[in-house]
Amino acid sequence: MLSPVLRGMAFAAAVFCCSAAVHAHHIPGTGTMSTTQSDDFESGNWQFNYNHPKSSREQDEQVRGPLAFSSNKKWREGPKRGTPDHVVRVDTPPGGIEGSKYSLSLKSLHTGIPGRVTHEQQQDDLLMHTRPVPVSWLPSCVVRVYLPEWDQWEDRTGSHFGIRADLRTTTMKEEEVPLIDPRARDGGRSKRGGLFGRLFRTAMVETTEPYWPGMFIQFHSKTDSRFSRDSAMVIVRGDKTGNVIPGPAIHEPGWWTFGMSFTADGAVHYYASPGVDDLTPEDHITSQFPYGYQAHTFTTMFFNNVNNDDGRTWSTEFIIDDPAIYYAAGSGNNDRSASSSSRNRR
Repeated sequence: MLSPVLRGMAFAAAVFCCSAAVHAHHIPGTGTMSTTQSDDFESGNWQFNYNHPKSSREQDEQVRGPLAFSSNKKWREGPKRGTPDHVVRVDTPPGGIEGSKYSLSLKSLHTGIPGRVTHEQQQDDLLMHTRPVPVSWLPSCVVRVYLPEWDQWEDRTGSHFGIRADLRTTTMKEEEVPLIDPRARDGGRSKRGGLFGRLFRTAMVETTEPYWPGMFIQFHSKTDSRFSRDSAMVIVRGDKTGNVIPGPAIHEPGWWTFGMSFTADGAVHYYASPGVDDLTPEDHITSQFPYGYQAHTFTTMFFNNVNNDDGRTWSTEFIIDDPAIYYAAGSGNNDRSASSSSRNRR
């Protein structure tokens, strides 16, 4: 347990963080596009190399390597929850980005632990190439997502697909350190432990903490008595307490553009818009410090396929195109391949 003084300091810091004003921010897609963290799926030899059974570290602490990866080395299986079962290049559906011939289809059947059925909502992870950069580089990520006709969705009200970011923050945690450690001078409880009975003291220690804000596409099924017709909506994860925030309603299937930008104050800025045009200020949904955290590092973007993990029902198939990460400042500007306009990418 923390001392009353340390508890008070931690509470005050949390209140300050959560109440800090969000700085002015940039629209996702601003700046220059990373060559290593973008993909248009147009290469003729694009394929995904599965290495089943997949990882499921979140559920059973098992990372089953080697991890799955794409032929261009821009995509890999997430070790936390494992690869989607279906990662396939397909023809771009009608209404996509002008000039686009191919996109990427994602869906999954076994989203939990390999060889088991949980009958619970589970999800897989497909990660874009990882490159940790400071948020002072003003990174952002953008992707176009095709939503299928309503009768092709898994018949379940709830989240079906996630567009996420991998961030890092610094938190203070109480840990045991040797008495000779300089951090032990800050107070805390003393105890003996270890093979030789060395004296330890608890101390507040800076720890790097990963977290994964993003947006989910949530389906409202007409077979659910709460809804008279099929529809969907965007939900944002999340606010300063981690709760979701309602976003735009989706009344018709088809293409949507999603984006997130990240600023030097550690905030996350969420955008979404129907169609495939570049995002604009009018597409801004909200700006937040998710979970009360302030990010110091952006790593990558990734996608979740979600289903009920019953061993029989596939998740809803979503098709993505032109996922890309941009840098509006810093050394990221040296990693360029195109301007921010999608119309110049083909």
